Amino acid sequence: MSNGGAKAAVASVGAPQPLDWKFSQVFGERTAGEEVQEVDIISAIEFDGTGDHLATGDRGGRVVLFERTDTRDYAGHWRDLEKMDYPMNRHPEFRYKTEFQSHEPEFDYLKSLEIEEKINKIRWCQSANGALFLLSTNDKTIKFWKVQEKKVKKVCDMNVDSSKAMGNGPIVDSSISTSSKQFIENGGCIRNDFSFPTGGFPSLRLPVVTSLETNLMARCRRIYAHAHDYHINSISNNSDGETFISADDLRINLWNLEISNQSFNIVDVKPANMEDLTEVITSAEFHPKHCNMLAYSSSKGSIRLIDMRQSALCDTHSKLFEEQDDPGTRSFFTDIIASISDIKFAKDGRHILSRDYMTLKLWDINMDSGPVATFQVHEHLRPKLCDLYENDSIFDKFECCLSGDGLRVATGSYSNLFRVFGCSEGSTEATTLEASKNPTRRQGQTSSRPCRSLGSLSGVVRRVKGADNLGVDANGNTSDFTTKLLHLAWHPTENSIACAASNSLYMYYA
Repeated sequence: MSNGGAKAAVASVGAPQPLDWKFSQVFGERTAGEEVQEVDIISAIEFDGTGDHLATGDRGGRVVLFERTDTRDYAGHWRDLEKMDYPMNRHPEFRYKTEFQSHEPEFDYLKSLEIEEKINKIRWCQSANGALFLLSTNDKTIKFWKVQEKKVKKVCDMNVDSSKAMGNGPIVDSSISTSSKQFIENGGCIRNDFSFPTGGFPSLRLPVVTSLETNLMARCRRIYAHAHDYHINSISNNSDGETFISADDLRINLWNLEISNQSFNIVDVKPANMEDLTEVITSAEFHPKHCNMLAYSSSKGSIRLIDMRQSALCDTHSKLFEEQDDPGTRSFFTDIIASISDIKFAKDGRHILSRDYMTLKLWDINMDSGPVATFQVHEHLRPKLCDLYENDSIFDKFECCLSGDGLRVATGSYSNLFRVFGCSEGSTEATTLEASKNPTRRQGQTSSRPCRSLGSLSGVVRRVKGADNLGVDANGNTSDFTTKLLHLAWHPTENSIACAASNSLYMYYA
């Protein structure tokens, strides 16, 4: 074996083995031939920080909450048991918790525009006193929700025995004329021959209020409105637990959770003359650890890292991350497919994952010369870009996510498929799964060229090639552009993925 082959073998041995993904659960599964209502299509998915709760939003403005149930079988908290190497022979299981109507359709009379109720994003906030808090937004309005268990109290006993009481009860003899009735306090009436017993009614008793059941109540605590002229595409919580940002096409606003009638504009890319507009903001997210830093992406394929300590209006960025195109390969579609639809920080804040139409890119915030890894997702669709432009599929906005340990990344595709890539040193993992009860695993052929770990990369750019023939499966079927998996989320501490296929929520584990 040559030295190069030996090095490759060593690298492959050191890399984590590809995960064996299995079906876990499905909520809202469609039956064969069932027509899906537009309002039931899932438009947002988000795990909370513990991974014990999951929220989905749909185009009908509803938010549905799920809670984890498999951890309740253990006396101690499962994370404490894991630290003690306690054997955990189970996979994540969730159950329906509650749902509520977050947004309603509105109409902007000043601009003559309909504002649809579709939930664009959901973000969990810090829980407190057994209550759950989350932010949800449609195109114009952000709402802060509190979900808490409340005991329903009811009066279960009457004041007096109805068979003996007349004073506060109904008229006993309706045949008695009005003139023959005598009226007493509180609107009751008695017969002419009625007399109060000495010592009062022995059956008179006070009302009894009892707690019959416990219900989950969702209450809107605050509404953050009238701060965006364009559609909100992102909201992101700050690590300080007090503030959050909201972003539309041209502006990013900073809010305090406690103050709903005031926000600060921290990024404004609107030119003096709108004819000079060349790019728009597509996604924005706070750094997971540094409350003064945030990143936002643009329709030109760039990511800007800004530091709010530099100035009140962050017109200038601290760092710019973008990959230069080869001028010889530019076409009509170059700028369209370069537009970044989603960005996510890794848990440690060192890396940023971005998704454009064709690829996933992993960036090191300490290296702005280019991405440290590029994962091909839709390269097989390049010959079909003209058709994709005609049917508007080229403008689909796919989300992306990272595993809690930062070793893998995932994103969706067409035909209800999603891809999982390994991004650790020497990894060639490229798994394709279908959002169904029987996911079809497809291993992509990836480059086995050894490379240094992400933490030690300085100027080396790694390109991992996925299955370029994803559009044609083993049976020769091409991608179905009408079924697309846009939204997915990775559990913060385990290898578990939740993804949305139309109105169905599928969950997988490895």
